[in-house]
Amino acid sequence: MALFYSINFLIAFLAATGFRFLALGVEWARHLPQRPETFLTLAITSAHWALSMALYSTILLAICYAARRNYFAPMSIICIMTLSMLLSCGISFALYHWKYVPPAQTSGRQMGEDGLILSSTLHRNETAVILLRGTAEPLGPRVSAIPDRPLIFQESTANTSISLPPVPFGDDTPWFVQSLLIDIRLNADQFRNRFSEGFFSFFLYSGALIFLLSSLGFAIKISVWPLANLFTGVIVFRGILAAETFLNTPEMQNILGAFFINMFPASMAAPLIFFCAGIVVHTYSILVYISKKRESYD
Repeated sequence: MALFYSINFLIAFLAATGFRFLALGVEWARHLPQRPETFLTLAITSAHWALSMALYSTILLAICYAARRNYFAPMSIICIMTLSMLLSCGISFALYHWKYVPPAQTSGRQMGEDGLILSSTLHRNETAVILLRGTAEPLGPRVSAIPDRPLIFQESTANTSISLPPVPFGDDTPWFVQSLLIDIRLNADQFRNRFSEGFFSFFLYSGALIFLLSSLGFAIKISVWPLANLFTGVIVFRGILAAETFLNTPEMQNILGAFFINMFPASMAAPLIFFCAGIVVHTYSILVYISKKRESYD
């Protein structure tokens, strides 16, 4: 069980890091003028995102694997929780100190020639900006084409706050995928902020979340078809991720802070909710297990 979890976690972490690194590289290249970024900056940001992705996906796969193999549930849960905490703490510690390594800056590669056309949308009636000297001088002379208006020529925009539209790369990603990626990024930001606040804050938040996720084994045992159980687990885990994002919004933090006033900080409300929900689910699983044992004896 430990070997299965460790291998799958590392594979998911490395694959997600590579995917996120490419996505951030494309996003960075779309904006002009380009700010000097570093390989290290993009790699650390990608690894933080990948840690959240690997944590959710690997816990789900480990729970499904333990159910298929009929492993002893309490030992499987303890193993999953222990490995999840060790790996998440170790990777967060490495990423937190890795950012202090002085990197060498890398400059962006020039895209397009003189007369590059940038547009804010991909529709027919759109505002377009023509860079007369291309991306070599993104703040140099340009021509703005606004629908139903004459062309506007500007010799230089170096002293203005006008921002250029991004380079028009196509993006047909469905909204449900975009929302998933956004929620994972918000979870990664929570992990990074909690670790920067101190190990205790990170341990409290990540431990409560892992405790809740590891308790959802009942969700992948609702049928005799493993694939159906896996899809059910994906839906349940997606709901937990959405609930985590909802609880960490500023509005909910204000509401929770007012509700738990003079008891503990509002930042501790979400971990407490995760921990209490995990206790309820674990208790339910234990009661179901005891009832099935009694039925088998009868």
